[in-house]
Amino acid sequence: MDKHQYGCLPLPKHWPRRVRSAAVHAIALARLALTTARGQAKSADPGSGRIARLTEEILLIKEEMRIKDARMNTIPALSRPHYLPIERLAILELRAARGWSQARTAERMQITSATVAAWTGRLDEEGPGALVQMPVPVNRFPEFVAYIVKKLKILCPTMGKVRIANFLARSGLHLGSTTVARMLMERPRPRPTEQTMSHRAVRSTRSNQIWNVDLTTVPTAGGFWVPWVPWALPQRWPFCWWVGVIVDHFSRRIMGFGVFTQNPTSAAVRQMLGRATPPY
Repeated sequence: MDKHQYGCLPLPKHWPRRVRSAAVHAIALARLALTTARGQAKSADPGSGRIARLTEEILLIKEEMRIKDARMNTIPALSRPHYLPIERLAILELRAARGWSQARTAERMQITSATVAAWTGRLDEEGPGALVQMPVPVNRFPEFVAYIVKKLKILCPTMGKVRIANFLARSGLHLGSTTVARMLMERPRPRPTEQTMSHRAVRSTRSNQIWNVDLTTVPTAGGFWVPWVPWALPQRWPFCWWVGVIVDHFSRRIMGFGVFTQNPTSAAVRQMLGRATPPY
C-alpha cells in the first residue's frame, strides 16, 4: 500500500488494534470543532444553523433509541419489564397522536398487539388496581380540562394557545386563549411524601442566622469530557472553573462567592467564608 494513499498523515505501528478508540476520539474532536464553529456563527448571526442543529438532534435521538431498542430486543417479550399503569396511558395517548395501529404501537413500544388491545379495552377501569391510570387523580372538571390542554401541547407541539382553544370549542368546551396559556404555565403540584413532610427541615428566623454554602463546576468552551488520558480525569482549569457561593438561608441573599481553578480545599473554603464574614 502506498504510504501517500491516505495523505501525509503517518499511521502508527499496529494501528488496526486502535481503530475503535480512534473512532471515539475522532467523533469527540468533531463534536468539539462543531461546537466551536457554531458558537462563532451564533455570535455573528443568532438565527444561523437552527435547522441544521434540529436535524442533527433528531438524528442523534433516533440513534439513541435504536441502541436502547436493540438491547431490549435481546430479551424475550414475556420476560421484559412491565410498563407501569401511568406509562400505559402515555403509550395509548401517543398512539392516538401518531395514528398508529395496534401492530405499529406494539412494534415501537416492544410489546404485543394483544397487550395494546387489552389496554385499550380497559381504559375506563377505576380503582387503585386499574390497568391504565393517570399520573394524578382527575376528579374535577377543571383538572380534566387542564390535563387535556397540557397533553395536546405535548403531543401536538405545533398547536398554539389559540388553536387549542378553537379545537376544544368545536368539541363543546369553550375556553379563552388566555385560560389555555395559564393552564400551560401551571406546574403540577407534587404529592406530599414522608420526605417532604419531615420535621427535620432547616429553618431560620432572622438574617445571618444560617448560611448555605455550595460548590459547583462551570465548564469552559472546552467542556468536561475528552476521551483520552490524562484530560479525561481532572475537573479543573482549563476545562472548568470551581465556583463557591454563600447564600443567607433567611433572606436568600448572596453573601459572597469564590472562584477556584480546581476543587477547593477546606482551607480555601474557610478563606472564602472569612472574606464574607463582616468584621466585629
